[in-house]
Formats: sequence, C-alpha cells, structure tokens
Amino acid sequence: MNKLKLISFLCVTTVAAFFISWGTFGHEHINRASVFSLPESIRPFFYNHIDFITIESTVPDLRKYVLSDKSENPRHFVDLENFGKIDSLPKNMEETKKRYDEKFLQSNGILPWYLQDLMEKLTKAFKEKRKTEILFLCADIGHYVGDAHMPLHTSANYDGQLTDQKGIHALWESKMPEVFGKDYNYNTREAKYIEDVNKEIWNIIFNSHKLKDTLLIIDKALRTSTPENKLFKTDASGKVVKSKYNQSIYSDEYTRQLHIALNGMVEKQMRASISAVSDMWYTAWVNAGKPDLSSLDPAELTKSNSKALKSELKLWKKGKLFGVESEKEF
Repeated sequence: MNKLKLISFLCVTTVAAFFISWGTFGHEHINRASVFSLPESIRPFFYNHIDFITIESTVPDLRKYVLSDKSENPRHFVDLENFGKIDSLPKNMEETKKRYDEKFLQSNGILPWYLQDLMEKLTKAFKEKRKTEILFLCADIGHYVGDAHMPLHTSANYDGQLTDQKGIHALWESKMPEVFGKDYNYNTREAKYIEDVNKEIWNIIFNSHKLKDTLLIIDKALRTSTPENKLFKTDASGKVVKSKYNQSIYSDEYTRQLHIALNGMVEKQMRASISAVSDMWYTAWVNAGKPDLSSLDPAELTKSNSKALKSELKLWKKGKLFGVESEKEF
C-alpha cells in the first residue's frame, strides 16, 4: 500500500498540470476535507487513514494516463448531448451496456453509472468490514464525484474545442484551484444520508451540465475582448508560450480575470464536491447497517491520532486544511 502511494504521488504529479481532472490540488483537497464533514461516529476511522485517502484521490488518473488502462477513460465523464433525451437515459450499468456498444461508451463516457456501481461495492465492503477495499473505494468515489462536479466532464465540448476555446478545461479545473485554492473555504456542512443514491448522482450530473454553458459563454466573451498577447503568456519576442503538450499557456492576468468573472464557480463546485463525497461515504455506511469501524484499527492508533484530529478539525472549521496547501504563487 505504501509503495502504491509513493508511485501514485510521483507519477501523478508529473502529469497533473495538464491531464488530471481537478489537478492533484483539487482532488486531494476534496477527499481530505470530506473526512472532516463526516459524523463523529465514523470520522476517527477515516482520519486514521486520511493521508491514504488524500493521496489515493488521484489514482484513477494514474490508471488512465500513466498505466494506460483503456477501461479507465470513460469512467471520468459523460457526454450528455450524445445520449439523447434525459428522461430516456439508462437506469444502471447493465442497461447502459445493453443499449450502447463499447465503442460508443468509450467515446461518450459512463461516469454516472460507474459511480452507481462503486456505491454498491462500497456498501458491500462496509457490510463485510473489508478495510483495504473500503479505503480504496472511498478514495475512488471521491475522485469520480469530483469529476462529476466539473461542468465540462458532462459535455461533448469538453475542452471548448467546438467553440474555439481550447484549453478552457485545464484552466478551469487545474490552474484556477492551484492559483486561488489556498483562499477557498473548505468548511462544509456535516454529511447527510442520501435517500436515493442514483437520483442524487444524476442531480449532480445535471446541475454540472447546466453550468457548462455559463462557463463557456463567460469565457468566450472575455477572451473575445482580450488581445492574444494578453490572453496567453508570451516570450521576449512576443511569441505565445506553449506547454510541453503543445498547449498555449494562459496568462496569469487572464486566469485572474476569468476567475473573477465566474463569480466563485470553481470554489462552489469544489465545496459541493466535498459535501457530496462525504454524503456518499456516509450513505454507504448507513446502508451497510452502520458497522462498527473502530474494530478495524488498533485502539492505540485511534487514540494516538485523537489529538491531531481535534487540531485539524479546528482548522477545517475555519475553512482551511493541513498539509495540502498549494505552494504555487500567483
């Protein structure tokens, strides 16, 4: 487990700036903050493993980009426009695979149905008190719930490529949290029980999709009125600077202006992700019959962590998190 944590940290960090949804910063903050919004009855167990849950938050992207797992890619998104009418969407993964062939699903995504399956697996793992599986599934669910809150993960125009706004995806979900995230408020409400998990997953997807047009319209208006030498970083000769992935790098000033124009959208979606993740974890535990998780760890471990938990909980109530703040300066 420790080896995988090290591999995931080293490998994911190298691709985070461009590839990883929400970036390392975003996913780690979402998973870590979700631990503190859990009720007192299960918070100590999760806190005992908070570093694991935090670092493992980026493993789905490790599987996708570093390990080239072909089955991983469609789990991160769903292109709603290509699935037809909303009221005729498949109810579960089994129905989805019967209605659409593998090629279609690879291209258009399976995020909501995959989340449904993960929740069933987590509930079963809680029932059977399989500690390692619980932790891996919780970390994965945190990742995919975060993806579901990213508006462009619900659209075929996932990078603004259809509207001449290429690069907007990474700018919104990676650069903005990394630059401004240290000032976000990560204190959210306590986790609540979800009566209908599948319905809640779709509510998240639909709400994110509604934000997609707002995001693209605001960006389009702003970039249209911004000269190219102000929109992107330029070198001494005035040439637009490209990343190693041949993407034009947006200027710090444009990033700031767009962040302001979006009126807190990135922070709101990150906070909504935190609430949703803790809700999912808590709901799976309740549906499993509220098993006693304290027996899964040595009593000495929980006791030795209690002081640190109180300290970090106080910090979280002020909206901050320990150990995952960005070191980047704007």
